[in-house]
Amino acid sequence: MNRPRGRPAQGTGVARDHILTEALALLDESGGQGLTMRALATRLGVTPMSLYHHVENHAGLLRALSDRVYAEVLEGAPGLAAPRADLQAILTRYHGAVGRHPQLTLAIFATPEAFAGVTRQITDRLGLLLAQITAEPDLWRDVLVDHAHGSGLALASAHGDPKRAQALQADYRQALDRLLDRLTAP
Repeated sequence: MNRPRGRPAQGTGVARDHILTEALALLDESGGQGLTMRALATRLGVTPMSLYHHVENHAGLLRALSDRVYAEVLEGAPGLAAPRADLQAILTRYHGAVGRHPQLTLAIFATPEAFAGVTRQITDRLGLLLAQITAEPDLWRDVLVDHAHGSGLALASAHGDPKRAQALQADYRQALDRLLDRLTAP
């Protein structure tokens, strides 16, 4: 191979943002088994070692990807004043993110040490909101997140079929409303 070895020369390396963009594309295209440091380095035209200057390992790469993809989930969340509305907004945005990048969700399931950063913040926020309206916040958090995962993964199957995707999103919102109604019923 005529690939350069070792660390790239000053200023000629690959940027973290570009690494994450290509890693997400590779993950979306080939799934969790296809996203390896070696495959990513090959795609970027660098050595695998040069990637370790930006992410510490595969789990760190997944954490960085989840931070990027799921960052929108907590954007604009008003706080803890209106728990039901906040739960609905967070879970709907999370469902959409899972549907856009299902392989990321599956990769995080397969790599528990990747669960940190924004994914942990989402989980913690849901727990705080649910603690305001139920005596079983952990149980309901798990039910609601599992529902978002399952429906989000199903949404991914509608890629390229906007009508079906809209129907699946509407079904998710309706089911989420019913779950939240049950949760907040006196």
